[in-house]
Amino acid sequence: MTHQEELKEAIEALKSTGVRITPQRHAILEYLINSMSHPTADDIYKALEGKFPNMSVATVYNNLRVFREVGIVKELTYGDSSSRFDYVTTHHYHVICESCGKIVDFHYPGLDEVEALAAHITGFEVSHHRMEIYGTCPECRKKEQH
Repeated sequence: MTHQEELKEAIEALKSTGVRITPQRHAILEYLINSMSHPTADDIYKALEGKFPNMSVATVYNNLRVFREVGIVKELTYGDSSSRFDYVTTHHYHVICESCGKIVDFHYPGLDEVEALAAHITGFEVSHHRMEIYGTCPECRKKEQH
């Protein structure tokens, strides 16, 4: 699915729950879908403030909250202290740099079997799982070596 198709799908999801699509909402959503860096609200604000001079960081936070409630955005609270936001696409995991807080997506379909196995062994009805992998990114390792 292209970024444009994802954007269209996300807008339809918002409209179906009665959320109005303002130019700011559209821009924040588009930025999130195109961004692979799991931006903070501040990153999004800085990227869009030239386009929307009257937009505040609070506006960005409020819109991210709306997107999260509709289920199209996930708030990632691991890594460094500031929340990062991830557009919900396929099921994936995160590898987190303990040095700079960068978060990188990691796809591994085999882990879906873990839920089925856990349900089978424990009798639980499993709703979801979360896995985080921590380490040091290549950029931080280079800095440490110098």
